Amino acid sequence: MSSVSAPHETQRHGDSEDIRLLADPRLAEAISLFNRGEWYACHDGFEELWHETQGDSRPLLQGLLQAAVAQLHLERGNRRGATVLIGEALGRLARCGEHGLGIELIPLRQNLRLWLEALQNDEPTDTLSLPHLVRSTQHPPVN
Repeated sequence: MSSVSAPHETQRHGDSEDIRLLADPRLAEAISLFNRGEWYACHDGFEELWHETQGDSRPLLQGLLQAAVAQLHLERGNRRGATVLIGEALGRLARCGEHGLGIELIPLRQNLRLWLEALQNDEPTDTLSLPHLVRSTQHPPVN
């Protein structure tokens, strides 16, 4: 029975951190900047939150900021840097479930996979939709 209570306690700690992050106006601002394509500014916002986060949301925040920096690299013509960062972002986001921090992660991962495939195959990316963060209808459970 004790092995069941330890993960529960960890989850409760993670939930409290998620609640704190969801209430932080900097998260909403970073998401808004991301969705407006203001890659440098949203990277700064996600990075600041990432540095302050120790729990389960840390890889999610890092994946989001890597996705933003990848787009910044693309704007500056650095396809190789973008390819590397999209791959790293996908690796982190793959471990984050279907939603996190109020964001639907499946559509984001699908979009990033299209970008990665196009970049790896040296195909044009001008027909691809920019990554967009869709708000989740899921809410963390209240314990």
